[in-house]
This record gives sequence, C-alpha cells and structure tokens, in this order.
Amino acid sequence: MLLKAVFWDMDGTLIDSEPYWHQGELEIAKAHGGYWDLDLAWQGSGTPVPQVAQRMVEHGCQLSVEEIGKGMIDYVAKAEAAHMPWIDGVTEVLESLIAAGIPSVLVTTSPRHLAQGLVDQAPKGAFAGFICGDDDVEKKPSPAPYLAAAKLLGIAPEDMAYCVALEDSMSGLKSAAASGATLIAQTGYINTDTSNGPQFASINSYAGVTADTLDGYVRQRLNS
Repeated sequence: MLLKAVFWDMDGTLIDSEPYWHQGELEIAKAHGGYWDLDLAWQGSGTPVPQVAQRMVEHGCQLSVEEIGKGMIDYVAKAEAAHMPWIDGVTEVLESLIAAGIPSVLVTTSPRHLAQGLVDQAPKGAFAGFICGDDDVEKKPSPAPYLAAAKLLGIAPEDMAYCVALEDSMSGLKSAAASGATLIAQTGYINTDTSNGPQFASINSYAGVTADTLDGYVRQRLNS
C-alpha cells in the first residue's frame, strides 16, 4: 500500500455539524439584535470562528467578536457532547484504516476541546493526533496545518502525495492542495459549489470507501 496517512477536516467531512454551528449563530443573533440567516451562515462555513463572529457584528449583533465566538463554540460543544453527528459510513472508513495500519490526523480550525471531543468519540485508535485552531500554526487556506499534521507523523513535505486529505470547504481545499496532499473533496454535506476547487477527485458519500479506495486515489495521482 502506497498510502502513508489520511488527514481529515472535521466539520462537513467527518461530522455533519454545520447545522449545530448555524443554529447557534441564528440563536445568538436573534437574542442580541442582529440579522442572520442560513445563506449568511453557509458563507462562513469552513472559516475561523472569529471571522464568522465579525460578520455577525457587521450584521448588527450587539456582542463582541469574543462573546459571539464563545457562544458559538459553547453551543456546538454541548450539542456534540450529547450527540456526535458522524457522517454515514465515516466510522467504517476509519476502522478500515485502523485495520490497514494507516494513521489518521484530524486537521481543523475548531478549538482544542471540540477536536478532542471528536477524537474521544471516534473508534479506538483512529487518530494519531490533531492540529486545531488553538495551535500556533497559520490557519487554512495556508498549507501550514496539513504540513504540521504530516510532521506529527514524521512524513516529509516531499511525500505529501502519498497522503490523502479529505476536505469540504473551499478554504480547506486550498489549504490541503497547497500542502501537496492527494486531495479528495467531500461534497455531500456542504451547501456551496466546490466543483471548481483544486481537488484530485470528489465524493459525496463514504459508501464503499475503504483504505484500499484511498490508496487507489494515491496510485492514480502518482500515475497521472
């Protein structure tokens, strides 16, 4: 098997958590004099929380960026603790990677306690670690988070083509592509068109996806 590692974005790639984020944003805006709707919420998908909070301030929310951000994160943390919204089939993919001895790393702009919460609820041994929004690393769309994930596993930058990255947002797609990873776009859980993104391939579900499938993408890319 040529596949060395798999790097996973979190929201919209491993878990269908965007509804949690969006509902939190809508409730905060409504309670504090702002205007917010689902179109605005989707525009912020995949971007750091402070950027979304700043847009909410610009749309009239009478809280600081810090207060909005904390409210959003607290809302999502509580919802995910009650029920982690795994995307259908993704835990089976993780279990296939475990069986094949292929490490996974979570690469997310979400804060540490949300990343840790997902890792704790994942199949045992699925994740070798994570890079999160609290780390002192440039944020997506910089390639830095994915290169940091590779470094965590001792994988050199020149070997990134042997690693698969799974992403959904355009910001994340640009980040992973710039790192040199073999990039697969998950299109099934995001309400924006990423068809013109830099991905090697796209999928809209995890039905039938295994470690061998992901290894196949690496082989196709190296032979193309």
